[in-house]
Amino acid sequence: MTSRLPMCIEQQTGRRVAAVGRLLALDEVRLSSASMSHEHYFICPHCGNRSMGTDRNAGFRREARGCEHCGFAYLFELLDDYYPAPNAAFFACDADGRIVDCGRGSFELTGIKTEQAIGQHVSEALGLRFDDGTDHVGTVLEWEVRVQGKPVQVRSHGNGAAHAVADLFPAYDDEEGGLLVVLTPTNHHSAE
Repeated sequence: MTSRLPMCIEQQTGRRVAAVGRLLALDEVRLSSASMSHEHYFICPHCGNRSMGTDRNAGFRREARGCEHCGFAYLFELLDDYYPAPNAAFFACDADGRIVDCGRGSFELTGIKTEQAIGQHVSEALGLRFDDGTDHVGTVLEWEVRVQGKPVQVRSHGNGAAHAVADLFPAYDDEEGGLLVVLTPTNHHSAE
């Protein structure tokens, strides 16, 4: 009887060691997947090209990621992937809401050339009037929250107004801030 007791203890201990080993291996897998880099979504404010990356910077340098498609100097980081409409107009702004670049579709929607718009506040330059009367540009700049799907009137070619849907994204770069305004035109214009 004494010879069987150590064997039972040894079997139970062996099972426990194996179970602990499996748990440690499972924890190691969890830790390695938790420590993996998170994919970030980016969009170019000039051409609208979407991309993903694990790093917010270009390689090991401190400079911002640039667009691999058109060569624009920086990208906007998005919290979720975003699919702009093919006819969407892009406007990149600084932390005060002044236009720094008019991207793809901007001239087609507004008739304003980049040289005319740079330095002007986006709401004034484009004559933005949101249907609900809210200053969504101010909200995004102040609170660094995105605002999407807001109906807006935009000053268009001449003095007419184009109707669009606005998606506004803050810059999440912790340095200078900024704003990306994406306007998707709807099919009707009004004369005002």
